[in-house]
Amino acid sequence: MPRTHWQSRVEALGFDFHSLNGTYWVEDGYYAFDAAEVDRIEDAANELHRMCLHAVAEIVARGDYHLLGLDARASMLVERAWKEGEGALYGRMDLAYDGHGAPRLLEYNADTPTSLFEAAVVQWHWLEDTALLPDQFNLIHERLVARWRQLLPVDAHLHFAGSLGAPEDAATLEYLQATCLQAGHTAQLLDMSDIGWREGFIDLADRPIDLAFKLYPWEWMMAEPFAEHLSRVPTRWIEPAWKQVLSNKSLLPLLWSMFPDHPNLLPASHEPRDIAGPVVGKPRFGREGEGVFLADQGVHFGEQGMVYQARASLFEQAGRHALLGVWLVGDEAVGMGIREDDGWITRDTSRFVPHGFR
Repeated sequence: MPRTHWQSRVEALGFDFHSLNGTYWVEDGYYAFDAAEVDRIEDAANELHRMCLHAVAEIVARGDYHLLGLDARASMLVERAWKEGEGALYGRMDLAYDGHGAPRLLEYNADTPTSLFEAAVVQWHWLEDTALLPDQFNLIHERLVARWRQLLPVDAHLHFAGSLGAPEDAATLEYLQATCLQAGHTAQLLDMSDIGWREGFIDLADRPIDLAFKLYPWEWMMAEPFAEHLSRVPTRWIEPAWKQVLSNKSLLPLLWSMFPDHPNLLPASHEPRDIAGPVVGKPRFGREGEGVFLADQGVHFGEQGMVYQARASLFEQAGRHALLGVWLVGDEAVGMGIREDDGWITRDTSRFVPHGFR
């Protein structure tokens, strides 16, 4: 049963978009895992992340940026950030898991993942309030605070930039800013439209932007008028530019070619006829389900930059399908959230459901 006055409870946490697009946060059920399942999911995410880092290293070593549709400017930024060892903060892997077989990677939201606040804070408070389960795989908050201390010099000042008019983006930025402050740094919010240029990136007070966390996709950054300056100013961006390899859905066929038949991967290709059975088509730079479609094997679409992946079975009960979003901080899986809907996991229709384990 939902908590009494749950809306006011979550609003007190700062979660005021709980009913975004009708129904977003729901408490009419929850997902329970046993310890072995949590270990299986955690191990799969850590293994997949190691494979992803290997893929970045291979792309940089071989210079095969064309496989990801990256132009010369983007490629140069990827290579520089990787070779200089720029550290990453976080990411979310979306996994298909039906409760029986191995978790399978659907995509890696490695650049601008949202629903972080819901997973780190809101569902933890749900567990404490309800005591329906004894524990939850959720170390997200503690690891974020620790990671800021690893990434930044002592007493660093960080700008947090994004689309502050979008409720989910603003909540994610405000939460990450809070974890950065808790780590002992100073930080301020800034809308992307308020970033200026004067022989370097500056904020509205003409303060130089030396360190910046951006909740703004790298492919959008590369399309901005200021993109020509990205390679010649010392501003350090988090997430680093090498995340362009991981947030790109062309990563999926790249991984499949490097690790064929790996139990945590689904067959993937830029050509749908390479894959037996039903396929899911995904734009290389698609965001939040935009442009995703189902198709039968053998259909040729011919659209440049599309990625095709074997269709995976999600956990299903009473017409509700669940997808796992496993959060990684640094290089380690630290928690997860559950998104569900009627079969299409998109921002406009999905619901966030809390979880715990026995």
